[in-house]
Amino acid sequence: MWPTREEAWELLNEYTQNPNLIKHALAVEAAMRAYARRFGEDEERWGIVGLLHDFDYERYPNPEEGGHPFKGAEILREKGYDETLIRAIQAHAPYFTNVTPETPMEKAIYAVDELTGLITAVALVRPSKNIRDVKVKSVKKKWKDKSFARGARREDMEEGARLLGVDLNTHIAIVLEAMQAIAEGLGLAGEAAG
Repeated sequence: MWPTREEAWELLNEYTQNPNLIKHALAVEAAMRAYARRFGEDEERWGIVGLLHDFDYERYPNPEEGGHPFKGAEILREKGYDETLIRAIQAHAPYFTNVTPETPMEKAIYAVDELTGLITAVALVRPSKNIRDVKVKSVKKKWKDKSFARGARREDMEEGARLLGVDLNTHIAIVLEAMQAIAEGLGLAGEAAG
């Protein structure tokens, strides 16, 4: 069984209070939907994976203590949710879970998770604070600056693009366009709107 989008949203909000974590979930959901469209897959399911991938992080941040993403998998299993959903969520952090991304959905969540954070950081340092002003070349320029958004795992983004069969510029463009389409919901529509 898969949760509906509404059920996934309720679950996310039950476990997550931090507005930035909610925005991250929305950004990853949008990127997952974009890749689902690209591959002719189920947008709703892919979006739900994006929405729920970090739902347990705020409450259970430490993977070494059985926290994120292990606790989330446990919660989803208790709710009777599909193992395909659970495995995809685990695949976004293979360095903790040892779940190697294999399906297109698993490869996509792995590929887009860190990239949404980097793109958000690029938008926030722009004078306008508007993601619609961000271009692929802006992301690539900041990409090269290893001190910028130091926590963003660039190797995951590169490997994810490779796994998806797209070059890095195309990967950035797909995720950036998805995020630009929901700029208001991400709080990245410019200072006047924010």
